Amino acid sequence: MGFLCRYVRSRRAGERVKQSITGFITRRLKLKVNEAKSAVARPVERKFLGFSFTAAKEPKRRIATKALMRFKQKVRELTGRTRGISIEQMTKELTSYLRGWKGYFGFCETPSVLERLDQWIRHRLRSIIWKQWKRGRLRFARLCARGVSKNLAAQTAGSDHGPWRLAHSPAM
Repeated sequence: MGFLCRYVRSRRAGERVKQSITGFITRRLKLKVNEAKSAVARPVERKFLGFSFTAAKEPKRRIATKALMRFKQKVRELTGRTRGISIEQMTKELTSYLRGWKGYFGFCETPSVLERLDQWIRHRLRSIIWKQWKRGRLRFARLCARGVSKNLAAQTAGSDHGPWRLAHSPAM
C-alpha cells in the first residue's frame, strides 16, 4: 500500500466512488458501463486505452504490453517478405500506419520504448532489402553503390549468415 498515486484512502472508499460514478454514467449520461473492464485497483495494475503506468515514485504513462504486441504483429504483417510488393510500396503502407500509431501513442512518457521500436523496424527493413537482393554479385554491387568499401562489401556479400544477423552488420 506504499504507492503514492492514490485517489482514495481505502478499497472500500474506491468501491463507493466506483458505484457512484457508474450510477452517474448510466443514469445521467445514459451510457452502458462495462463491468468486466471496471475495477478498483492501483493505477500501475490497470491498463487504459492502450496505456499503463510505471510503478515509480513519479508514475509515467507508458504503452501497455498488449498494445506493443499488437503493434509488432501489424508491422510484421505489413513487412512480410511474401507479400509480393516493392519495398517502396511496403514503406508507404508502413509509414501510414506508423504515423497514426505515433499520433496516438506519441504521448507516452517513456521515449526509450519508441526508440527501440524504431530500431527494430529499421532492422526489419534492412533484412528485407538484403533478402530481395538475392545473390552475392548484386549484393556486392548494391553495397558498393551505397559507398561501402569494396573489402567490407565483399566480406558482407559473401557471408553465409542469415539476413537478420547481417542487417546488423556495419555494411548495412
